[in-house]
Amino acid sequence: MDFNGKTVVITGGATGIGFAVAKALGGDGSRIVIGEPRREKLDEAAEALAKLGIDCLAVECDVTDLAQVEALADAAWERFDRVDVVMNNAGVGMPFSTVMESSLDDVRAVFDVNFFGVWYGCRVFGQRFLEQDGEAAIYNTGSENSLFLSDPNIAAYAASKHAVLALTEALREQMPDRIHVGLIMPGFVSSEMTAEVAHLGMDADVYAAKVVEQMRNDEEFIVSHPYHMVHVQDRYDRLSRAYATYAPRYEGDDEHDYRTLLPKLMGEA
Repeated sequence: MDFNGKTVVITGGATGIGFAVAKALGGDGSRIVIGEPRREKLDEAAEALAKLGIDCLAVECDVTDLAQVEALADAAWERFDRVDVVMNNAGVGMPFSTVMESSLDDVRAVFDVNFFGVWYGCRVFGQRFLEQDGEAAIYNTGSENSLFLSDPNIAAYAASKHAVLALTEALREQMPDRIHVGLIMPGFVSSEMTAEVAHLGMDADVYAAKVVEQMRNDEEFIVSHPYHMVHVQDRYDRLSRAYATYAPRYEGDDEHDYRTLLPKLMGEA
């Protein structure tokens, strides 16, 4: 995708990764719409983007409220007549805790933003992209924790990001070819979420440059930190050993495979 002249909506776009991507895409000539529930952060980001000469619309939006996500879309289309890309990026963390000791209210709050907020964005913008002519793209911000567990004490966060992976994969298959669907999988990046140890993370602008390069190439999985493959491979190896030991391949072993049987199941339905 050539981003020059395109309209890009970014939730959680006032700080961190979202803001860094807004600057990078705005520098490519995109018109930027940022959604953020905190007015002061929104105003700071809008002012900074304007100083860079970026055409920006800033809209208060809490992604846990479907009506506010609809209002964000309404504002974007009203201002720019069309939207070409949405980046469902808003996310939150929670205090480190064991599964047994975690506050269930905190767990639900994480899922409300990290999963349902992404689902709302996919639903609202996806439907409008289907009704709008031309190509479009939906990018969901997952995490390294979409692929593996970076820390055992962030189970709720990791589970929400695993869920975003599944949502994104399903949406990709459901959308027509003209609507691209991708998953952004940041690792440790300097942001509000990592403020206390931000100096140890990848610079957000450096990370955004990696993201935008892959968005230009319509990649499905947007990656960054090379060492992630060590953890991905470890999970794959453990799975492979389990299958090799207890469910080894054999001729005709697709007899109960859902994907293989799907045409028959649909016919029977």
